[in-house]
Amino acid sequence: QVQLVESGGGLVQTGGSLRLSCAASGSIFIFKLMGWYRQAPGKQREMVATLTNDDTTDYADSVKGRFTISRDNAKNTVYLQMNSLKPEDTGVYYCKCPFSNWGQGTQVTVSS
Repeated sequence: QVQLVESGGGLVQTGGSLRLSCAASGSIFIFKLMGWYRQAPGKQREMVATLTNDDTTDYADSVKGRFTISRDNAKNTVYLQMNSLKPEDTGVYYCKCPFSNWGQGTQVTVSS
């Protein structure tokens, strides 16, 4: 399985920004699709954003216009830029591709 490591989470106030990083053990170019997912306490895990090799993106309605998924192939890294954060964005954020398992994730907490 491909190893993915999330980082960049933290505590921010409402309206703040964070950039999450997902570092891969191999070239993300061959992964075909990368995605960010999140899980709030007591809630099911949900898709936040996905990105394909042909640059097709998809976002959850709740984050459209605020979050941007991108990649840096040279660094084997996928990013999630999160702006205008809201308390409901709080949760553990995970990155995943078809060849990876769920990892530890990174905690994002947005205070009201």
